[in-house]
Amino acid sequence: MILCAGHGTRLGALSDERPKPMLPVCDVPILRYGVAHLVAHGIRDLVINLHHRGDVIEQDLGDGRALGARIRYTHEEVLLGTGGGLKHALPLLDPDGADAPFVSMNGKLIFDVDLGALLAAHAARPGALGTMVVRRVPDAEAWGAVDARPDADGGAGALRVHDVLGRGQHMFCGVHVTRPSVVARLPDGEACMIRQGYLPWLRGGEVVAAFEHRAGYFAEHSTPARYLASNWALLDGADLTAPPGELRGVDPTADVAATATVRAPVRIGPGATVGAGATVGPYAVIGRGAAVAPGAVIERAVVWPGGRVAGEVRDAIVTAAGVTAVTPE
Repeated sequence: MILCAGHGTRLGALSDERPKPMLPVCDVPILRYGVAHLVAHGIRDLVINLHHRGDVIEQDLGDGRALGARIRYTHEEVLLGTGGGLKHALPLLDPDGADAPFVSMNGKLIFDVDLGALLAAHAARPGALGTMVVRRVPDAEAWGAVDARPDADGGAGALRVHDVLGRGQHMFCGVHVTRPSVVARLPDGEACMIRQGYLPWLRGGEVVAAFEHRAGYFAEHSTPARYLASNWALLDGADLTAPPGELRGVDPTADVAATATVRAPVRIGPGATVGAGATVGPYAVIGRGAAVAPGAVIERAVVWPGGRVAGEVRDAIVTAAGVTAVTPE
């Protein structure tokens, strides 16, 4: 299941135009990265929950066949949270009552986690309620720290969660494996998988395992600064196991004037136009069908699909609604 029902409030007006999972990174919506990654690991039966601007997601992904997946949707009239959304979706996640483990992933992520290794680690701990993907970071408490320690009962290299939202050296990455019978224990209605699930269960003596993500790309896009930083990292060549498309360079169908200057790294998408004497880059994304006016200077900026931009634009996100200036974090 890919969780996509949030409002994206820290993105400000940007989330009025598109839900957070549909923000284009290198001209590809964030959600398509997650779908491509799941499909590449053989996970093709997907459920996506919707609330804010869910119509944008359904129109773009459809039934998933074009992406090699089967996608079904749940609609939340009111937000149900990371646990409540899973419980609401149980009829789709477990239609035959087999109680098979499933992956839950936050839709705002571009995350190159080894899902095969994650599922194997979960299978090695049959008594664990879930296996949380964690990452060691210097500011763990700012993210809601996870206390994950070596666990001899789980075999060599295994980790066991001792606490969440407290002290520790890891952050929860927004991906975990659990079973429908575990989710069914959550209270009805709005519920957080951590606060109303794993945390009280841990304190009751039950087992939650951890899987440490040590290498590979990870980005979440909750603020405009993080969103831009992810674009730049991928333009710089950050590796992904299963990229959802071409992320760098000039698309063959783009119309770039002979007198324009293109300074790598850039992504100029299909059908985009760059006018005479314009300068694009370094660090610029011109989205599908977007237009850069003659003489414009675009640097460290992302122009969304269909956008129009003129003058000098730096450290900004350009959409149909206007220009959002961004201060790096």
